[in-house]
Amino acid sequence: MTIPDIAALSLFMVCWLGYGPLLNVLARRSGTLNDDMVLVRRAWMRVMVHREVRIVDSQLMGHTINSASFFASTNLLLIAAVGGILFGGEGALRGVAAVGAEAVPLPLLEGKLALILVCLARGLLDFIWSIRQLNYTLALIGAAPELGDEGDRLALGEAAAALLNPALSAFSQGVRGYYFALASAAWLFGPWWLAAGVASAFALLIWRQAGSPAARAVRTARRLLELK
Repeated sequence: MTIPDIAALSLFMVCWLGYGPLLNVLARRSGTLNDDMVLVRRAWMRVMVHREVRIVDSQLMGHTINSASFFASTNLLLIAAVGGILFGGEGALRGVAAVGAEAVPLPLLEGKLALILVCLARGLLDFIWSIRQLNYTLALIGAAPELGDEGDRLALGEAAAALLNPALSAFSQGVRGYYFALASAAWLFGPWWLAAGVASAFALLIWRQAGSPAARAVRTARRLLELK
């Protein structure tokens, strides 16, 4: 592994491991999309327990579970494809090198593919955990009583939000794995491609969390919900 490879891989690790802490800092200062959505979902669950008919809530949860399942299935196919190349022997590895990848020793090529596989595998685990928590949340929605003490309703709404928010946080982490998997795939063409890919993915993720039109819209909605 050359010095540029080590430098680019170090940048990748810094961005991958530092994204979460940086997001927490931004959330405390100016707010982020994920942080604002935590309050929006809590408001949703508080309203949900006061509805007599929760068909809309169930449909929204079903849509979310289907989305997570779709991403998980796609992730599994990508893992199978990358794993097939990585463990397919020297012929499969040379086939990757023949379609434009940087000419490097086979052990280094295996390391590059392994990095892609790790990103995808981490994302798959996040999607699986997200789906499980979403199903738990759906059970709480179904168990919410139509009548009852106001305090009990609020407590159940908070419990549902305490499940829903980590579930969709895990979903976001799984989607983030795609960004870093794409960045790590750029390493196949050289270390400078990896550095550019991870820097671009990191900047895009931060912008979408803090400065995108979606982030501004949700921030406005959060302020309105906080006034109620």
